[in-house]
Amino acid sequence: MATDSADILDRRSVAKAVVGFVIAAVLLYFLGNVVGWNDIVDALARADLRWVAVACLCTCGYLLAWTKTWQVVLDAGGITIPYRELVPTYLAATFANYTTPFGQAGGEPFIAYVLSADTEASYEESLASVSTADLMHLLPFFTFAGIGLAALAITGTIPPGASSILIGLAAIAIGVPAIVYGAWRRRDLVERIITTLARPVTTRTDRVSMERIETRIDTFYSQIARIAAEPRDLLVGIVYSYLGWICFAAPLYFAALALSLPVDPLLVAFLAPASSLAGFVPTPGGLGGVSTAMVALVVALTPVGAGAAAALAILYRATSYVFALLVCGPAALYVTARA
Repeated sequence: MATDSADILDRRSVAKAVVGFVIAAVLLYFLGNVVGWNDIVDALARADLRWVAVACLCTCGYLLAWTKTWQVVLDAGGITIPYRELVPTYLAATFANYTTPFGQAGGEPFIAYVLSADTEASYEESLASVSTADLMHLLPFFTFAGIGLAALAITGTIPPGASSILIGLAAIAIGVPAIVYGAWRRRDLVERIITTLARPVTTRTDRVSMERIETRIDTFYSQIARIAAEPRDLLVGIVYSYLGWICFAAPLYFAALALSLPVDPLLVAFLAPASSLAGFVPTPGGLGGVSTAMVALVVALTPVGAGAAAALAILYRATSYVFALLVCGPAALYVTARA
């Protein structure tokens, strides 16, 4: 177990998170000004707290389900960790990912560090496992987006302004598998690019050597191959990934019920993954960007007004993202203290 895991929340990370939250607050402020804070507050004041509580429980559900996906993938790679010990580690990694700007766009290296610091897995083994689990999460992402999109196409309710979202989904659907396949088939090219980039660093310090870098690359690819050799475990992991995605999208549906808004479950299947594309904005967890995208989509696809749509977006993010932070924050402190 790494001795420097107490640096998970170092000053630089905290500073970046604070700046990201400030930017997110500004985005939300302008969103409220455009839509009208009075309408938003009035809608939220009438929310049924019972459905809000159910939405929060669903958030706990996706955290627990995706922890199980992690455990299955780690086990396929020969790393056995009891589930109850892995839960706080996953929650701590999620907290780090959710509080880091652009964390949603590429937090795997940092999450792998948290996992390796809190378990017996090496960094390369952790990174291979986390990357595999993330690829599993893409399957339900596109499945639910496709089902929702098909429902919209059948009903003829796809607005012209949704073309950019469809292009984004298509780019991810085509680009990610192509990059993954290319990185796997052209391992020599990947190793050559990494070593070329790292060579200037190795000439300036003795702490990093080309031999060590090459060994780490070999370990990473060997672990990926080991995981891929266990298709039964991967299938189980995919099942938990789908279950997690259902729980991830469910808070949006229950938030709509809490506000008495007419949002169909099939529409939720499209809205959750489509709005998550805005998670690539430079704020923690896509805060501000996801809410804005959600408002635009809800207004375009439903008879809901802008004020109610903004209330729905805010309540959805409160019961999913914010509640997840409240659950994961103590786990991050616990993992830091335990390490």
